[in-house]
Amino acid sequence: MDLNNLTIKKINQGLKEKEFSAMELARAYLDRIKKDDKKINAFLTVTEDLALTQAKAVDEKISKGEEIDILAGVPCSLKDVFMVEGIKCTAGSKILENYIAPYDATVVKKLKDRGAVILGKNNTDEFTMGSSGENSAFGPTKNPLDSSRVPGGSSSGPAAAVAGDMAVFALGTDTGGSIRQPASFCGIVGLKPTYGAVSRYGEIAYASSLDQAGPMAKTVEDCQIVFDAIKGRDEMDSTSINLKFQNQKQFKIQNLEIGVPKEYFVKGIDKEVEKIIRNAIKKYEEMGAKIEEVSLPHAEYALPCYYIIAPSEASANLARYDGIKFGHSADKAKNLLDVYLKSREEGFGPEVRRRIMLGTYVLSAGYYDAYYVRAQKVRTLIKKDFEKVFEKVDALFAPVSPFPAFKLGEKIDNPLAMYLSDIFTISINLAGLPALSLPCGKTERGLPVGLQIIGKPFEEEKILNIAKIYV
Repeated sequence: MDLNNLTIKKINQGLKEKEFSAMELARAYLDRIKKDDKKINAFLTVTEDLALTQAKAVDEKISKGEEIDILAGVPCSLKDVFMVEGIKCTAGSKILENYIAPYDATVVKKLKDRGAVILGKNNTDEFTMGSSGENSAFGPTKNPLDSSRVPGGSSSGPAAAVAGDMAVFALGTDTGGSIRQPASFCGIVGLKPTYGAVSRYGEIAYASSLDQAGPMAKTVEDCQIVFDAIKGRDEMDSTSINLKFQNQKQFKIQNLEIGVPKEYFVKGIDKEVEKIIRNAIKKYEEMGAKIEEVSLPHAEYALPCYYIIAPSEASANLARYDGIKFGHSADKAKNLLDVYLKSREEGFGPEVRRRIMLGTYVLSAGYYDAYYVRAQKVRTLIKKDFEKVFEKVDALFAPVSPFPAFKLGEKIDNPLAMYLSDIFTISINLAGLPALSLPCGKTERGLPVGLQIIGKPFEEEKILNIAKIYV
């Protein structure tokens, strides 16, 4: 079975017309994972029994002549921060190496209810802290387009699974660019929804005011279908919102006003990346869109602002991993304090420890006002910049990353260089906006480049439809 060009609608049609069964499809993807993932390391857990059980249920519905959902029988995978009842959930960390999820995350429950087939749990930077996929405690994920390069992070596994035809779509999380950047590096589509558009219940937290779950797929249409399935209010997540999402069916490119932030084309951006992005913008202009240069004056402060707020929230969220309640507990501890110290020393990797220490320092007495409170004020200014710009334009176009996928090991020993990978994506999380990474070209070496399309809050439909226009 050729898995290269399968989309959700093609699968739905094939199942209805009995060109193949859900079981045959699931087995084909499971075989692909067994064959190809030894080199890529996109999966931490393969849920073969669950997938075949779900596929069998879909086939039984079809045999009875019952209607099936658009997602029924569609093979997918999940970043290993989403709880799936009875399945290991590690967050890419040794401290949760043997943790079995006691319940389903809301997004997982929604996918199960729609009949999607869950193939497994994908690799991730530990507790989603990373921009390359190299911070996983279970080994780095490799880019399926070039195994000597990173796939991006922290949603490294979901991006690699989709790009490597080991899943039709995947769910990732985005705290500072962790859906969009790996989507860009792997040449697929990734949607970071508005904060609150998708429930975070049952998702292992990194920074609670920034985290957002979203879909990753090969086509914009597939991302749109999955987003429609997982969005909406959840009584288990007080930050989730049930707003009416704008429908843009009568969309006209000639009515579109696009802003291009001048701060996103700065010194240091790869020349090939800049050229490809500007060519994509020019293509929209040739189709009739009005392009206007705009300014986001506080964009330069987004990176330091993020690396104060995110580690602060992480230090609070990760305080629960103490070797007592759940997760890894040190064997040779002499007393209670030793349990705490040794369990975290053995369980947490260097990047997680770095961010916990940074966050704890920022929140400590004497530094809270000087750093954390000031960062929150800067966050407000960044949000206001976007609000002001969106009074004039419908959407913003920008690069996803200043460079394409880099070599494995190239930046791992230089945290500051690694953090710069997310310089164009972080401000969107700070402002809580929706944004999408759209493949728009390749460098001379064949490395994909993603165009970032940024929208107003809860205008996912608009940015998805803008992306659909690009051919």
